[in-house]
Amino acid sequence: MDSILFIIGIIGNIISVLVFTSPITTFWRIVRSKSTEEFEPAPYVLTLLTTLLWFYYGITKPDGLLVATVNGFGAVMSTIYVVLFLVYAADHATRVKTVKLVATLDIGFFGLVFTATTLGIDGLDMKILIIGLICACLSVSMYGSPMAAVRTVIASRSVEFMPFFLSFFLFLNGAVWATYAVLDRDIFLGVPNGIGCFLGGIQLVIYAIYRNSRVDRAADDGSQAASTHLLSSNARV
Repeated sequence: MDSILFIIGIIGNIISVLVFTSPITTFWRIVRSKSTEEFEPAPYVLTLLTTLLWFYYGITKPDGLLVATVNGFGAVMSTIYVVLFLVYAADHATRVKTVKLVATLDIGFFGLVFTATTLGIDGLDMKILIIGLICACLSVSMYGSPMAAVRTVIASRSVEFMPFFLSFFLFLNGAVWATYAVLDRDIFLGVPNGIGCFLGGIQLVIYAIYRNSRVDRAADDGSQAASTHLLSSNARV
């Protein structure tokens, strides 16, 4: 692997690890209160699915080591978050909902992709193409979620619902992995991360516009909820 590409990949791994560990404060709160309160399981379940798919892509593609390592870490962290969500579910309905999402997406959909590409496709290039398309399409489709936080900021004139450091690291994450993708000539990495970088830039511009606006004390809950949605959409390569 080219040395410059390797260095950029290492930087991307470090930034992605910071993004993947960002929900720790939220889950520390959940563990202390022994309840998931109003938090939704879907973002964490979707993040687990995305990291599993990108991990599979990384181990399938030659020289995909750095993609595999960071998403392997992300899959482990996401699994821990999902398990904690199951353990501390606020009620039976939330627990059942989480189980159904995990069974359908993380086990069912990922299992289908893995089985179909392993048993149904012989050529490595075609296998990489199919897995890459699925990863890219899923990643692009999930990039719409952070724009909900942008709409909330504009409507409320408050940046409480769009934490600066998370938005900054997500922008940086997209920029670094988009650069990695260009050097590696990997369109599947490049398209979603290029879009992520662009949308992350929009978030930072919106933050700069509204950061000095007067806000009500609505708080940590909103900020942590926003972090959840941002994570599900961007914490991946």
